[in-house]
Amino acid sequence: MALTLDTYRLLGRSGLRVSPLALGTATFGTEWGWGAERDEARKLFDRYTELGGNFFDTASTYTNGTSERLLGEFARADRDKMVLATKYSTLRRPGDPNSGGTHRKSMLASVEASLRQLNTDHIDLLYVNVWDFRTPVEEILRGLDDLVRQGKVLYVAISSAPAWQVSRMQAIADLRGWSPLVALETEYSLIERTAERDLIPMAREMGLGVVPFSPLGGGVLTGKYSRADRNPADSVVGETAGNRKSLNAALGWVTDRNLAIADAVKEVAAELGRTPAQVALAWTLNAPGVTAPIIGARTIAQLDDNLGALEVELTPAHLARLDEISAIDLGNPHDLLAGAHIRAVTTGDMKIETRG
Repeated sequence: MALTLDTYRLLGRSGLRVSPLALGTATFGTEWGWGAERDEARKLFDRYTELGGNFFDTASTYTNGTSERLLGEFARADRDKMVLATKYSTLRRPGDPNSGGTHRKSMLASVEASLRQLNTDHIDLLYVNVWDFRTPVEEILRGLDDLVRQGKVLYVAISSAPAWQVSRMQAIADLRGWSPLVALETEYSLIERTAERDLIPMAREMGLGVVPFSPLGGGVLTGKYSRADRNPADSVVGETAGNRKSLNAALGWVTDRNLAIADAVKEVAAELGRTPAQVALAWTLNAPGVTAPIIGARTIAQLDDNLGALEVELTPAHLARLDEISAIDLGNPHDLLAGAHIRAVTTGDMKIETRG
C-alpha cells in the first residue's frame, strides 16, 4: 500500500508520531561545499511540511551550525507540529577536547547551543551521535535523563554505537528508571546491510525505532555512478578534491559489488517506471524494524524524486531480487544458528525441509 508523509509511524516504544521519511538538513547551508542556500533550503522545508512531513534530522555542527539556525527559523511559525531531532558529541571548537565527546560537559554545552541555534525551548529527540569509547554509560544516561526531567529534551536516542553498548544502556535505563532510548540512527541501505547482523535485531528487541542514514549509499544507488568513477588510488587529488563523486569513490563506496547492486536497482526501476532512487528508498522503507529513512536533498527536484518512493510498491519478486544481489554473510554465530542442524538439535524437530 502506498504511503504518504502523513502516514505517521510510532518511533520505537514511544508514543511519538513521525513521518515515514525524515528530512535530513545537513544540506541546509553551503559551508560544506554542496548544500543549499537559504532560499532553496526554505523551499525544501515548505514542500516537505506542506505534504504532511514533520520529522527533521540535524546536528549541532551540521554546516557549522547553519543547519540548525535555518531549521529553527523555518520551524518557528509552527513549532509544535514539528519533531526536531538533533545530535551531540562531534567537536564544536577545534582545540577544545571538551567541546566534543559523549560526556556530560559536552552534552550540556551542545544542547544549550542547539537550543539557541534552533531558537526553541526544547529538543524533541536528542541523539548521542558518535560513540567515543571513553565516557561511562551511566554518565551518559543520567545526563540524558536530567535533560528530559528539565524539559529541555523530550526523547533520547543513539547513533553510530556498537549494538552491545546500546543494549547494555537500554537495560541500565530500564533498571534505574531513566529515560529509555527510543531510536537508533544507523547507516543502512542496499549496499550497506551490516546493520542486519546485530544492530537492527537488537533495536527491534529493545524497542528502538531504526532511522537509517545514507539510504541511497552516498548517491551510488541513484544510478549516476559508473565503473569509470572508481578511484583505485583510494584518494582524492587535484581539481576533483572538492567533488562529491570523487569523495565517495575515495571513501570506498564506488566498488564493483555496489555498482552491480545499483544496476539491479536500475533494472527494477525501469520495470516499475520509477527512478532508481525511489526503488532504493522503497526497499529501505520495507525493511523490518525501519521507522523512517533520512533523505537529503539540495533541490526541489531531488526532494520530489525521493518522496516518490512512498508510492512505490515493490513486488515479492522485486524484493527477492534486490535482497539476493545485496545479501551479506551474517557471520558467526548468526549463520551457525540459522542452520537446519542447529534448529533440529535445539528444538527436537527432525522434520527439516532440505533443498538440493
